[in-house]
Amino acid sequence: MDENRIQLQAEESGERIDALLARTFPALSRSLIQKCIEAGAVTLDGRPVKKSARSEVGALIELVLPETEELPLLPQELPLDIVYEDADLLVVNKARGMVVHPAPGHPDGTLVNALLFHCGESLSGIGGCRRPGIVHRIDKDTSGLLAAAKTDLAHRGLSAQLGDHSLFREYAAVCCGSFRDDEGTVDRPVGRCPSDRKRMAVNEKNGRPAVTHWRVLARYRGYCLVACRLETGRTHQIRVHMASIGHPLLGDGLYGAKCPDRGLEGQCLHARRLTLTHPRSGERLQFEAPLPDYFQSVLSRLGPEI
Repeated sequence: MDENRIQLQAEESGERIDALLARTFPALSRSLIQKCIEAGAVTLDGRPVKKSARSEVGALIELVLPETEELPLLPQELPLDIVYEDADLLVVNKARGMVVHPAPGHPDGTLVNALLFHCGESLSGIGGCRRPGIVHRIDKDTSGLLAAAKTDLAHRGLSAQLGDHSLFREYAAVCCGSFRDDEGTVDRPVGRCPSDRKRMAVNEKNGRPAVTHWRVLARYRGYCLVACRLETGRTHQIRVHMASIGHPLLGDGLYGAKCPDRGLEGQCLHARRLTLTHPRSGERLQFEAPLPDYFQSVLSRLGPEI
């Protein structure tokens, strides 16, 4: 099969094809998929589709990705904490404060720049010229584990695992307030905030499905250390979900501005565990990253557990 060709058999009717592809392959941006549709590179049972086209049960959807663009980014020798690496993928423990890929206000000094230096020409181009190798992201002020693809095979495999929720991601978070229960689930759609496009919000009308499972690891006076496992991976999902149930993350000025920040610049959130299936060997792999110094310092300032 052509390495740039992605196939998917629709299980339901009525969902927009661009939305279905974006949901199934999270590494592909909605805008990239729509550009492919405009170019006639997305077909339904062999027929080119329009942007508004919807799925049909049993129909074969094919997307042919454009050839990888020449990267305009400069490789930069930046510190990388590499937890695992082979010919197909690597797992890094991202430092707090590092942006994952270039964006307005952050043209360089990103994880992508560091990966380009470390991997050279061996880095998947499916993510596009601004996000080579990037399969999933974590916020600038979130630390912890992130997988990157060095080959297109790995990129497609990891993206498929994100789509079927077999790639597990668990975070440690310090949340404000005392939880009544020891564990629970937030199942609320997340989308752009209608009144502020810079924020995400629980959006019942236009949001995408989002599920976060949480459990309390330790209780302090006025705060809790919580483990959050993502079933989906929406932008700011944990921050939005925890705030929506009255427990914003400590230090989160965007979704919990009234909370004292205890000297933090940004939310106290760490991607501590990552479990995935190796896209080539099929081996199930699990990685863990201990709580970094800034996180441990916050916990020590919260006082004794109760």
